[in-house]
Amino acid sequence: QVQLVESGGGLVQPGGSLRLSCVASERLFSIRFMGWHRQAPGKQQELVAAISSGGIENYADSVKGRFTISTDNAKNTLYLQINSLQPEDTAVYSCNIRTGWGPPYRDYWGRGTQVTVSS
Repeated sequence: QVQLVESGGGLVQPGGSLRLSCVASERLFSIRFMGWHRQAPGKQQELVAAISSGGIENYADSVKGRFTISTDNAKNTLYLQINSLQPEDTAVYSCNIRTGWGPPYRDYWGRGTQVTVSS
């Protein structure tokens, strides 16, 4: 069973930066896209950044210009560089990898890493 493990979260002051990592326990094939989601307390989960198998990036409007998604295929790792953090970015950030050329697809999820932005 493939596992995704996130790291890199923490407590940071407004204006600060973090780099989140998501490591897959083994190489995945037939990847459709990889993404980062976040869920703040009392709010619905939202997709904040995604990258397709062809390398096309998409971002939620609220994070454009501040978040950058990237991959290191040799390390089976997905990254999310977060700059200019704001209190409203406080959330649990989870990575997701979708595989398959269906439907059906198969989704893999990590358990998440907490990001807290506070002075």
